[in-house]
Amino acid sequence: MPDVHQPDTVAHAAETPELEQPYAELGLTEGEYAQIRDLLGRRPTAAELAMYSVMWSEHCSYSSSRAHLRQFGEKTTEEMRAHLLVGIGQNAGVVDIGDGWAVTFKVESHNHPSFVEPYQGAATGVGGIVRDIISMGARPVAVMDQLRFGAVDHPDTQRVVHGVVAGVGGYGNSLGLPNIGGELEFDSSYQRNPLVNALCVGVLRHEDIHLANAEGVGNKVVLFGARTGGDGIGGASILASETFDADKPSKRPSVQVGDPFMEKVLIECCLELFSARVVEAIQDLGAAGISCATSELASNGDGGMHVDLENVLLRDPTLTAGEILMSESQERMMAVVAPDELSEFLAITEKWDVETAVIGEVTDTGRLTIDHHGHRIVDVDPRTVAHDSPVYDRPYAKPAWQDALNADDAAHLPRPTAPEQVREQLLALVASPNLASKSWVTDQYDRYVQGNTAMAQPDDAGVVRVDESSGLGVALATDANGRFAKLDPYVGAQLALAEAYRNVAAVGARPLAVTDCLNFGSPEDPDAMWQLVQAITGLADACAELGVPVTGGNVSLYNSTLAGEVGVGHIDASINPTPVVGVLGVLDDVARVTPSAWAEDGLEVYLLGTTAADLSGSVWAQVTHDHLGGRPPAADLAAERNLAEVLIGAGRSGLARAAHDLSDGGLAQSLTDAVLRHGIGVEVELAELLERDGVDLATALFAETGARALVAVDAGRAGDLAELAARHQVPLLRLGVTGGDAMSVAGAFQVELAELRSAHEDTLPQIFGANPA
Repeated sequence: MPDVHQPDTVAHAAETPELEQPYAELGLTEGEYAQIRDLLGRRPTAAELAMYSVMWSEHCSYSSSRAHLRQFGEKTTEEMRAHLLVGIGQNAGVVDIGDGWAVTFKVESHNHPSFVEPYQGAATGVGGIVRDIISMGARPVAVMDQLRFGAVDHPDTQRVVHGVVAGVGGYGNSLGLPNIGGELEFDSSYQRNPLVNALCVGVLRHEDIHLANAEGVGNKVVLFGARTGGDGIGGASILASETFDADKPSKRPSVQVGDPFMEKVLIECCLELFSARVVEAIQDLGAAGISCATSELASNGDGGMHVDLENVLLRDPTLTAGEILMSESQERMMAVVAPDELSEFLAITEKWDVETAVIGEVTDTGRLTIDHHGHRIVDVDPRTVAHDSPVYDRPYAKPAWQDALNADDAAHLPRPTAPEQVREQLLALVASPNLASKSWVTDQYDRYVQGNTAMAQPDDAGVVRVDESSGLGVALATDANGRFAKLDPYVGAQLALAEAYRNVAAVGARPLAVTDCLNFGSPEDPDAMWQLVQAITGLADACAELGVPVTGGNVSLYNSTLAGEVGVGHIDASINPTPVVGVLGVLDDVARVTPSAWAEDGLEVYLLGTTAADLSGSVWAQVTHDHLGGRPPAADLAAERNLAEVLIGAGRSGLARAAHDLSDGGLAQSLTDAVLRHGIGVEVELAELLERDGVDLATALFAETGARALVAVDAGRAGDLAELAARHQVPLLRLGVTGGDAMSVAGAFQVELAELRSAHEDTLPQIFGANPA
């Protein structure tokens, strides 16, 4: 290594080609290191090596998935682009929702950091996705979280759950952002690999869209926000780019530390900077920190960039140049500012008491050059760092265990025949951790701060008002089913999209666009790589069929802690493949949103769609038989589209008094959700359903067939619903009427609401203790 008193400059690197460098310790392969030397025509400096190591990491470069992710763009038609203002490639996608309004939204992962340090890992995951939204010129208006943890009875699950939930709530609540929805699942496959995905949505006018491009020779590069420290050096970019064992990652970086109050000030400061028109572009500093922001801004621009690194404001003056470049300290932004706007820019940041430093300027060299105290330590083509990183065609193949898994169908599992046995299993299911009430978690989040939340969990989708005068708003839902994706990743990804699409339609919104977070195992395992490719292909095909474009997202790989114990290629080497899909929809007036549960007696309850014997991969199979096998339900996307038209029409016309999709737990769970929300029971008659669809009572209640929903209407409007359903060729069946203090299945069994509520609401508090909220 270079003498500590002699900086490793570009000139020094050229003079010492044989100097050994720790590329492997930084996560680079021998081939990648050789490629860097070829690109530079010399060995890299220590700072350049640090920059390439983080920017070429899996987390930042998507080296294993990029070739397959192109399908999202290739399968997006011009019709699908009709409302798309900004697509894949920027910090977040932007969608036109009408009347000059636009919405930007994105979901990202912070999985591995949230296992190492659950509170800060989850908190900084929220902070990072919020900054992505700010950088587009938007005001963040809501967040969502998609959480998956290990088995509830594992001794470490308590630590991770308490830390993550507190981190999500603590950061989001402090920012004053409502948390309008999400997911919570427990499964042993996520042990030591919790999934902490966070989504943020922001609103802006069309003319306020900003892209992260460094353009305009002579424009200043300004770093503002929190000072750069030693926390988070190589954090998410390294943690998320390899598997780590049970005790520690082989390269343990420090997890970032978040300050939501600094971020709140940063939000207001950025919005005023945008409003004053004193910035050309803003880029948040997330994974890879200054390395990422400088290289991406320069690569996206039309020239180059020069930076004087000693101008970066530090919390720790002992940081080396490489550490400054790699630090992922939170609550920092980088702006490109015209010289004649700089004084006003600085006045605004001073007003908000946000520390600011001019660290460089845009050049016409086509190079990214970085000096440290007058020594040239970086001289690279920014595209080679940010966009032209290696792309790997990883080998993949259908797992050797897949056929046996699919052959183990749930059809052979004993189903209850006596009504009382069905009743007992229903109570067991609604009390199981994955179907039980999530209020232990969601009550720790503020759902209504800012006053624009029209709907939040436990409704099918979160709804936020965008325009107070017209009532224009957006609905958001996210879904994934790792059990289905394990059985068939192609279909499983489509079912995740279908459920989120259905949830958005159920509240009366028209689905418009998609974001995704693809959580999978190691790309170096052909089994996990096959799952990833299948899921991407399935999702791209389904988006094309449903007419909703992917606007951006995230890929999280190396979620495969158990691989070192059971061996690569083992059926349990990775997490259940979990493609989280978020769908955004638009409502003309949020005052006409459709709730998910009925609130009065005397409404007629109808089932839209038909039920098949879809018990494989179901919660019923998992809870009653600890079974996972067979094939998931078919993804009937044409039926989903038709169902959505009925739900949207029923919602916008005021016909639907309540609508709730059927998914996990089937009809039994949907009825449970609907009766417990407002304490209004229901009496249903299933004989016609059993005869029409050729299923038994247990299958009718627990099957997880898609393209189904419950709708409650006034008694006098049943004919209107029948006409609407017939117009869109959606099967319709009357189930019963609301009222009373029980959920009754005529001729079979009855469950008093008090007993049902106790089973549904007591599970998580009993496991995790009293709710700290």
